[in-house]
Amino acid sequence: MATSAVPELDVVATRTHSRQMAGDFDAAVLSLRDGIELIVRVPRNQAAETEQSADLLALRALSTGVRSRLPFHIADFVGQAPVGPTRAIVYGYLDGMPADTSMLEYNPDLAHSIGRSIAAVHSLPTAFIGDAGLPQQTAEDSRAATAALIARAAETGKLPAALLQRWEQATDDAALWQFAPSVINGKLAADSFLVDGYAVSAVLGWSELCVGDAARDLHWVLAAPGDAGETTLAAYTAARSGGIDRLLTQRALLYAELELARWLLHGVATRSEAIIEDAVQMLDALVESVHSQRMNPLTQAVGPVLAVDDVEELLAQTPRSSATPQEGHGALHTDSYDVSAFESESEHGAAFGTAFDSADEAESATGEPGTGTGSVPVSDDLDTGPIELPGR
Repeated sequence: MATSAVPELDVVATRTHSRQMAGDFDAAVLSLRDGIELIVRVPRNQAAETEQSADLLALRALSTGVRSRLPFHIADFVGQAPVGPTRAIVYGYLDGMPADTSMLEYNPDLAHSIGRSIAAVHSLPTAFIGDAGLPQQTAEDSRAATAALIARAAETGKLPAALLQRWEQATDDAALWQFAPSVINGKLAADSFLVDGYAVSAVLGWSELCVGDAARDLHWVLAAPGDAGETTLAAYTAARSGGIDRLLTQRALLYAELELARWLLHGVATRSEAIIEDAVQMLDALVESVHSQRMNPLTQAVGPVLAVDDVEELLAQTPRSSATPQEGHGALHTDSYDVSAFESESEHGAAFGTAFDSADEAESATGEPGTGTGSVPVSDDLDTGPIELPGR
């Protein structure tokens, strides 16, 4: 299959690379005689094939010139071949250990490296995104998409009125949505980062590359225990070209709360009563926390928001996918994760750490008042062609 995708391959060994039986991709690592390693992936369902096509288009957009601005490696597309109704894709393999938030607590150098890596992505010039035909969301687009998500959740009849009111107040607050869009990965989580020692060596999963709200890439940072989240965000803020808008993390925390709405909608879409019941319970718990007055301000003028500790407690209850968090090596680690919009986020955004116990702590990291973080995914329905294999 791989030799059909890439003629004249001299493969001397192979090993499987899927970390669960029910993942969305079948994958294997190929060792070539010249020492290069490749990875071949075959999607198991339509959603995975759509993600794969989107990832390929993003990899093409990330040209040599763009990549030269980033302090980490990105996988390269090598070839493809038809496999039944779908196709096998061969990429350059990226070695490294997938990060997790627990690694950051006692490794400030890694926290700094991750913060700088995210900042490097957000500091890229935006022109190449439009040239590649990738999505470009304005601040108003982000606001409208958030309002649409809230409306969809409200239409289920299961969204508590108190949450609907607070979230609508957030979308009504024009100040919250006054930001300059930037290049974003769109689906970052802790194990998007491959680690070599104390530094990020590669970043995986680019299917949602676009111009959009930088807050979407920062939700998982709050899952870091101790001061690691604050350290990561401080490094991000220091390295970000042009600085950040003052309500970045407040807007991101709104995204984090909306993950509960996404979980509800996922349950409705899949007609899973268990997921719907779980989502309703977490939404009710969120309402109780709001009424208990344990919260940080979300908007400048009105409405409270759930404190980070409360979000952590709620989202820690959100069911994870059945994937094992780490495999020892990571290359295109999303091989073993479901691709539904919520599940890909909840796998790594399911628990928010105590990096920012209050708006004051966040201010110490960003230099701006009243902050916290979260994220919202974007859709992925894109396509692409080949790029050249580097001599790593």
